[in-house]
Formats: sequence, C-alpha cells, structure tokens
Amino acid sequence: MDVFEAIYTRRTVRKYNGAPVPQSDLERIVDSARMAASGNNRQPWEFVAVTEPGILAKLCIPPDHWLNNAGAVIAVIMDPGSRWWVEDASAAVQNMLLACTALGFGACWMEGYSLRNEEVFREVLGIPDNRKLFTLLAIGVADEQPMKEKKTLQDVLHWQHY
Repeated sequence: MDVFEAIYTRRTVRKYNGAPVPQSDLERIVDSARMAASGNNRQPWEFVAVTEPGILAKLCIPPDHWLNNAGAVIAVIMDPGSRWWVEDASAAVQNMLLACTALGFGACWMEGYSLRNEEVFREVLGIPDNRKLFTLLAIGVADEQPMKEKKTLQDVLHWQHY
C-alpha cells in the first residue's frame, strides 16, 4: 500500500475481532513512529507495547470497555522537557496510524480516554514521574470498516490568501 492509499483509507476503528497483533508488526509500527519529525531532532518519545491480556485488561476502564477486543495497545510516553513534545508526539502517532493501515490493522488514537485515566495508566505501565503519557493507541484486526465523510478539498483549500 502506498502512503496516499493509507492516508485516504485510514479510519478510526473501535471494534476488533480479538486476534493478536504479531510482535514483528508492532515493531514496524513503533519504528514508523521513531522516524517521525521532531523539533530540533530531540526525539522525546518512548513507547510501551502491551499484548499481555492481564495488562490489557487493566487498561480497560470500565472493565467492559471496547478496548478489551484490541490485539495490542501502544502507549506513547513523552519527555515534557522538550518544547515541542505535543507536536512531536502527534507526528509519531500519525505515522503509527498510517503504518497500522498499511499493515492491515485498525487503530484508534485514544487521547481523551488516556488523559481521563492517566494516573491509573501511569501506575499500570510503570511510567516514570519525569515522563508524560501522551496517549494510548489501540491496535487490532478490525471488526468494522467505518467510513466517515470528509470535507472536500475545495472546502478547506485557499490559494494565496484566506
């Protein structure tokens, strides 16, 4: 799949069939994040890949959360001492979302969910105090293929001035 096909077909997926995500695919997904642009090339990121069912269950709040059927979760951990840590994390996550699509997986960027439950997730994942949990990325074999309408190019593109 080329990059444009991944961009045009990527959608947020919240329904998975429960199949595991192979370690080699998770490594490729995280490696794509590692290659993202970052301010002053600081690369202020680290990642925790979770595939162990017992740990995945602890990331489900409430216990029957749809995340239960994901094959894996990748936690994006950032050094907040970097001036552009939010932008850098966003670039890394976008690369992972596109990599998931290219590899045939569905994924969901769970930032609001991560922020609401950050203290619990920090403890479950052993995140040090000097790092920030940016988000969890749920990954799995999709059990749905959502199709949301996007604004047209003409609706969002302006030439020379607004």
